[in-house]
Amino acid sequence: MFGFYRVATTVPRLRVADVPFNTGEIIALIKQGVESKASVLLFPELCITGYTCGDLFHQSYLLDKAEDALSEIVKASHGSNVVIIVGLPVRFDCRVFSAAVVIQNGEMKGIVPKSSLPNYREFYEKRHFSSGWNISATTVDLAGTNDIPFGTDLLFSVNRELCIGIEICEDLWSVIPPSCAQALAGATLIANPSASNELVGKADYRRALVAQQSARCVAAYAYTSSGFWESTTDTVYSGHCLVAENGTLMFNSPRFQTESSIYFTDVDLGRIVGTRYCESSFKDNAEKSNSAFRKIKLNPVDDLTDVKRTFPRHPFVPQEQFEKEESCDEIISIQTHGLAKRLLHTRSRSAVIGVSGGLDSTLALMVTVESMKLIGKSPSDVIAITMPGFGTTGRTYHNACQLAKALGTTLREISIKEACLEHFRAIGHEADNYNVVYENAQARERTQILMDVANQCDGLVIGTGDLSEIALGFCTYNADHMSMYAVNSGVPKTLVRHLVTHIANRSESPVREILNDIAQTPVSPELLSATDDGQIQQKTEEILAPYEIMDFFLYHFIKYGASPEKLLFLATMTFSDYPKTTLHAALQKFIRRFFSQQFKRSCMPDGPKVGSIALSPRADWRMPSDSAAWTLPDLE
Repeated sequence: MFGFYRVATTVPRLRVADVPFNTGEIIALIKQGVESKASVLLFPELCITGYTCGDLFHQSYLLDKAEDALSEIVKASHGSNVVIIVGLPVRFDCRVFSAAVVIQNGEMKGIVPKSSLPNYREFYEKRHFSSGWNISATTVDLAGTNDIPFGTDLLFSVNRELCIGIEICEDLWSVIPPSCAQALAGATLIANPSASNELVGKADYRRALVAQQSARCVAAYAYTSSGFWESTTDTVYSGHCLVAENGTLMFNSPRFQTESSIYFTDVDLGRIVGTRYCESSFKDNAEKSNSAFRKIKLNPVDDLTDVKRTFPRHPFVPQEQFEKEESCDEIISIQTHGLAKRLLHTRSRSAVIGVSGGLDSTLALMVTVESMKLIGKSPSDVIAITMPGFGTTGRTYHNACQLAKALGTTLREISIKEACLEHFRAIGHEADNYNVVYENAQARERTQILMDVANQCDGLVIGTGDLSEIALGFCTYNADHMSMYAVNSGVPKTLVRHLVTHIANRSESPVREILNDIAQTPVSPELLSATDDGQIQQKTEEILAPYEIMDFFLYHFIKYGASPEKLLFLATMTFSDYPKTTLHAALQKFIRRFFSQQFKRSCMPDGPKVGSIALSPRADWRMPSDSAAWTLPDLE
């Protein structure tokens, strides 16, 4: 469903060299995987015999028993399309290989031998096994089945989304892991049956390695390692299972479990495919790759109807606390240095910014003040202009003025009311007709003031509009849509609020109190009159939808190319506190506005990109202004 597949990583309880016992444990875990609707079931390296058999791997008795066990496991898989990957020693041309066998619905689909054999310190695999580096375009007879595809040139494909590549343990530690070529050939899921032992700090290194390789391959990476029951003669094994997805560690198992373990992780391979479409470096490498692979066609796996996975409610906002602090500092630094460079380049004596007491202008003001300090100028060189209009409330007016004063900027107040009324008379518009003309005239009057004052002061007009507004076109064309440098253009609304709070937490009084109140103020353009008690009447999130929903759609639509149906599915899973009808209506509005408002993005001003998503027509997003909006199916 929507590109989701359930990967099961397992660590079966075993007895070293006790093949019948190990087989029983493996089959029991297969049954659990089938019952839990797993798409792929991954077992550790040499799990049928145990990894630590030593010179027993030279004994034909053990090797014969392993083949017999494989036959039992193949029979046990009958009736299910779960893809099973199990490790055992395989004989071929008078050599023995540590190999992974791929099984589905009573058939052996292929066998992949290990390429890199560790033979240093506590490892001595070359004593027992041969490398499969040069084996390709080959078949092998095994466990009563003839002509099974055998080699390191195998990929196992269910469909465009689920294509499995296999590398074994040390292969991942090599200079160029086989998974690199596998991914370029189409593998979206890399499976690694491993037997990594435990040393101080090795688990951390292993986690980093798996996550990094998944990022390098733009793939999902499933890793499982031999467990507690291996021989402890010289080393100890912990049964570490890991699943990563394009650089993000999705699952990290507990270690040193004393019973058989099976862990389920739902990976989004549709997202992997979507990311590869737009990652040009991936495409370039794929075109240059000379590796030839045999793609073994697998049966369709069972459709995953109960996806068990969570998604960040605010994907633009860093999740971990330490990460939040560091990322916020970095974002502000990018904005600040971007503006500083532009001020120096244009030889501007001042920076002119409209302050409204809202989130966007507040963040832009803080960034502008820091930019001035960075280039050796005074905060007083920032001309902060508050322009009260028909909808300005006392709360926002007070916050704008007090913050500008507290920061040491030069505050100017220029009311737009009389100018707008005169404009209405000039164009024949009734002043009590509160339509789009009434609203946009105010926005354009403010922009005219800012531009003209900038000419007076030999300054640069600093834009305050954010990424969410330009995505939805919730800005007045040639008004707040326009500036000379837009410092917030790469920052979505949910992140703007977080950044303002972050700055507040690091500020002294009274700036801290002002910023906290601004962060709690409803988002509004304040173009319509306030309520009788002076409160904000025009609330943006009541007109559009909550920004947390719109930003969620924006992230998954741009970052991974999610379809409208998948966007609704993800939102339904994530925002369970909203009715599905609300999410459906919000998505319809998002799609309609995103497509219809491209003309505003086509001529948006310069501004710094701060995250992986931006909508600059010069750098990130090129889209026809007159393309047809996609349709979202009606709710059932």
